[in-house]
Amino acid sequence: MNNPALGDAAKLVGRILLALMFVLGGWSKINGYAGTQAYMASAGVPGILLPLVIIVELIGGLMIVVGYKTRLTALALFAFTIAASVLFHMNWAQPMQQLLFMKNLAVAGGFLMLFAAGAGAYSVDKD
Repeated sequence: MNNPALGDAAKLVGRILLALMFVLGGWSKINGYAGTQAYMASAGVPGILLPLVIIVELIGGLMIVVGYKTRLTALALFAFTIAASVLFHMNWAQPMQQLLFMKNLAVAGGFLMLFAAGAGAYSVDKD
């Protein structure tokens, strides 16, 4: 790309779109705490981990939006997304679970691209 400003603008929009699912997901887990704990337990994941999940999603998502420690956060959210896919979306007998698994793989790919490319000029990191 010969236009660095356009590339940096695309990175900003891409960061916002990647992070939106995590910020909104973390917030909804706060509002639906008991239900989320029950869902986690049904998948064999201890509900005691829910505060950590909320922190990763909410704080990690906001860090991606503002572009702070972007490469490290993108790598962490890549690992988190892969783990969530394996823990919660492996029932491929249900087409929706297969679709959610594939969607999460695409999101994980986006985080790998962000890890490789950096946040861009419109970020705290400015890389």
